[in-house]
Amino acid sequence: MATRIVVDPITRIEGHLRIEVMVDDNNVVTDAFSASTLWRGIETIVKNRDPRDVGFMVQRICGVCTYSHYKAGITAVENALGIEIPPAATYTRALMNISLVLHDHMVHFYHLHGLDWCDIVAALGADPAKASKLAFNYCENPIATGEDELRAVQKRVAEFANGKSGLGPFANGYFGHKTYRFSPEQNLIVLSHYLKALEVQRVAAQMMAIFGSKQPHPQSLTVGGVTCVRDILDPSRMGDWLTKYKYVADYINRAYYSDIVMAAEVYQHEPSVMGGENVKNFLCYAEIPVNATETLYSTGIVLDHDISKVVPIDETKITEEATHSWYKDNGPLHPYDGKTEPNYTGFIDGQSLGADGKMVDSKLLKTSEKYSWIKSPRYDSKPMEVGPLATVVVGLAAGNPRVKAVATKLLQDTGLPVEALFSTLGRTAARMLECKLSADYGIEAFNSLVETIKSGDKRTCTPYKIDKSKEYKGRYIGSVPRGVLSHWVRIKNGVVENYQCVVPSTWNAGPRDSKGQKGAYEHALVGLKINDLTKPIEIIRIIHSFDPCIACAVHMIDASGNEIGQYKIDPLTMGALASAQGESHGI
Repeated sequence: MATRIVVDPITRIEGHLRIEVMVDDNNVVTDAFSASTLWRGIETIVKNRDPRDVGFMVQRICGVCTYSHYKAGITAVENALGIEIPPAATYTRALMNISLVLHDHMVHFYHLHGLDWCDIVAALGADPAKASKLAFNYCENPIATGEDELRAVQKRVAEFANGKSGLGPFANGYFGHKTYRFSPEQNLIVLSHYLKALEVQRVAAQMMAIFGSKQPHPQSLTVGGVTCVRDILDPSRMGDWLTKYKYVADYINRAYYSDIVMAAEVYQHEPSVMGGENVKNFLCYAEIPVNATETLYSTGIVLDHDISKVVPIDETKITEEATHSWYKDNGPLHPYDGKTEPNYTGFIDGQSLGADGKMVDSKLLKTSEKYSWIKSPRYDSKPMEVGPLATVVVGLAAGNPRVKAVATKLLQDTGLPVEALFSTLGRTAARMLECKLSADYGIEAFNSLVETIKSGDKRTCTPYKIDKSKEYKGRYIGSVPRGVLSHWVRIKNGVVENYQCVVPSTWNAGPRDSKGQKGAYEHALVGLKINDLTKPIEIIRIIHSFDPCIACAVHMIDASGNEIGQYKIDPLTMGALASAQGESHGI
């Protein structure tokens, strides 16, 4: 008999995400549903605004992806108006992008996704001396793994265990779960890197602030270029960015990379992480220019896991539909013609499995109808996976030399075949590889900026020109930390007439379409065998590997400015509720 499991909320992500799965008598997932419970109305905010305001408004879509949406909003308007920005502005934006990638991926692996791989309780029982020696198996010169450092880490974390919650921020984990594969000493190494990353990520954020004035929500981009002229022309500011870049890149290569190699060694024998990739189609778009002709990422599509060839992208084939989304206008619409009109139909009463293994009364998704605020993007009517795995897969298919270099080295260091990339482990490794691309080759963009300035071309902005009697349309398409992001704008009478965002987590987290084709999250869960239905860490591990940013995919406002509601939340009550609904692995 089929059993329904509700995991709500999925924690350690940005935004509100609910996963419902059906499992058979063998604990194998036979069907899955991904839903978000907030509405994104950000497109309505920018209507009738001056196009120059768009970037500053849409960056508020999310508190994590601020630069991504900021740059997308600015670039979409530039594309519509035919504005070409100067080379110095291009490379400055690239350095800001590199800063974001280094910061975002490091934080995701260690502080969001890491507890899906690292058993904190087991780490407390490790032998620090043994762990210190073990670290040299994965790196010639490891970071934060001296015996004294590891003993200090154990002491520091053990002190969290005061009070009834136990383990402080690490409470409510599924520690001891059978799908954890690290030895106690390996867990201690990752835990030490977790704490060290808290320091390193601060430096990565400072990198963005050097050119953006602050992080999050930088302020130095404008339609036509950048405004941080003095920072670009000040050798001390440039040197400060370079110093911080080298510091962060060193951590990526001596901690993040080695931890993924270690994970590949032991988790390649864990079935629940060697699956989790069933869409088979990947979409990526060029991003981060390092010189006048090359970018770190490549543009294209890979179909059915075939990395022998890359398919060119036809932007007219990108659509969004709302057959199973809480919006009107079910049919597929190109983003230029997209609409954001809500049509909420609610939940139904039913039963799902509780944390005690017994069935409990629940509010369930209407899975045969509309069940999510996220739409269903498609390319040529096909679902796509976007994100770092797509970056690596499309890069390999396109013959991108930098992608090939980092991917080939990882496969050699782990002894895994290229086919292993098509898995939860591969997706997690690909995120590190995307980070490593910036750590190893981002210096090329810095050097290009320096050479541009040395050549005498110090232009940072192209004048803004618009004819209010004309109509314009334009877009930004590129790859940001969570995958392909696109912003689409129509301009009329000098103001924004229509605006649509198709974000990475919409591509991945969207519900099935009119043909019954599942999105990437849903597809990734089908066939998964769950060891303990009351502790579904396997579900959480797969979903976290996509690095969900549901705040990007959905929002809610009252356009008239009325207050929607006020909420007072008791953290202890919320923790108990999450546990009762099957997801107690958050921090």
